[in-house]
Amino acid sequence: MDALSQELLKTKEEINRLVRNWRALLDVMPEMVVLVREDRVIEYMNPSAIDVFGDLCSKKCNEYLCNDGDRCKQYCPVSQALNGKKQTGIEETRIGTVDVEYSFAPFQGYMGDSLVMLVMRDITERKLHEMELASFHANIEEILQQKIHELKESEKIQQNLFQEINVLKRRLHSKDQADEMIGSSRKMRELREMIHQVAESGATILITGESGTGKELVANLIRKCSRRHDKPFLKVNCNTIGDSLLESDLFGHEKGSFTGATARKKGKFEIVDGGTILLDEIGDISPKMQASLLRVLQNGEIIRVGGNTPVSVDVRVLAATHVDLAQAVQEGHFRLDLFYRLNIINIPIPPLRDRKEDIVDLATYFVKHYREAFKKDIDFLPDSIIQRLLLHDWPGNVRELENVIQRAVLMAKNSIITEQDLVFDAATSKAGVVDYLNQACSQFGERSLKDLTSDFERDVIFNCLQKNSGNVQQAASELQVGKTGLYDKMKRYGINAKMVKK
Repeated sequence: MDALSQELLKTKEEINRLVRNWRALLDVMPEMVVLVREDRVIEYMNPSAIDVFGDLCSKKCNEYLCNDGDRCKQYCPVSQALNGKKQTGIEETRIGTVDVEYSFAPFQGYMGDSLVMLVMRDITERKLHEMELASFHANIEEILQQKIHELKESEKIQQNLFQEINVLKRRLHSKDQADEMIGSSRKMRELREMIHQVAESGATILITGESGTGKELVANLIRKCSRRHDKPFLKVNCNTIGDSLLESDLFGHEKGSFTGATARKKGKFEIVDGGTILLDEIGDISPKMQASLLRVLQNGEIIRVGGNTPVSVDVRVLAATHVDLAQAVQEGHFRLDLFYRLNIINIPIPPLRDRKEDIVDLATYFVKHYREAFKKDIDFLPDSIIQRLLLHDWPGNVRELENVIQRAVLMAKNSIITEQDLVFDAATSKAGVVDYLNQACSQFGERSLKDLTSDFERDVIFNCLQKNSGNVQQAASELQVGKTGLYDKMKRYGINAKMVKK
């Protein structure tokens, strides 16, 4: 094959490739595309056009795509394009029973022939809407009045539905949030009912209960069930911050009000404006802070440290304490007027010893939680373990139960928590010490002194690490042992500082 033949073959292949490409492009277009030759024979239709008009390839366009075949020769887009007319915009026409808007463009085929490309979009539905609107025009006033009446009726129905939906949403939301509180005892049901009853009121709420009963969890639930659930929420532990720092932290300070106050700073009450603030351990604040807090509750105003101008704030106050504030008032440690302001609604949380029927649910929840956290394969709690949990007095309440289960899951060597793994914190009460000794004594003859003392050493190390949030250096200092030696013992007992901290 000579060079010219090869070149012609390449040219032909390139033409075929181009043809395939533009056909593929036209095939996927949602618009209807029709190619018509200068003799008005339809050369090509893409799938969109075939779906509407059927396959008309090799047929005369004026016989199938025009309502007036003779007139088509003069006015149809093909004639206009072949006569050199330039289209100034998108035009509309009707083909059979289909209304279309179209544009056209003349171009030359790869064989030098003249072609016209028609690009059409089906606007039949739009035309129907326009006809309906046109038919309405004659009596538009009547129609408008009718529509207005229908809209008013629809709006009433819609408002009623929205009210019903909002009520159901609040109930479902409250129910979902209540599920975060573990326990189905009568006291817990009463607690939930009280929370749901007062949460939306916006009133100041005092949450009271022993340490470890879950006062912060109750505060979380109150906020989530309130109208401010999507607004800011801050928690302040009043007994962990010094008096002067607490006042600045809550109410802010002005520039130069004290050493280090290089700029004005907003306090938490300003930051949480519109939302909710939890003042935990409110019974431990000083008389000066009590007076400042009373101003907030009475007037909705705070004064920054070093300032004189009151700043208005809109904050719902939740307060929590394990202190008997009524007794503190009698002893002169707490202001009576502030007590009345805080104690508008009191939510007392029952101690765990008064709702022991919840212990199994709580223990099961904690086992599942720490099983995942510690990557342990704990299957269930034996009856003997459950009985021991039910017999314990739980002076540390739910927090103590959580610590006991956490330690048991971490120390368990098999898939079942055993008597040896369940160790009560001797520091919580005399009963705890008795439990610990009784547990050890019950194993005389079964385990050696070395094993019993090893268990005790393991528990001491674990508790010390837990107290120091997993800080090995600090635990070693308190236990008066070397850091390296403590690490060796931790390795021997399978204790991981990171797991304890987590």
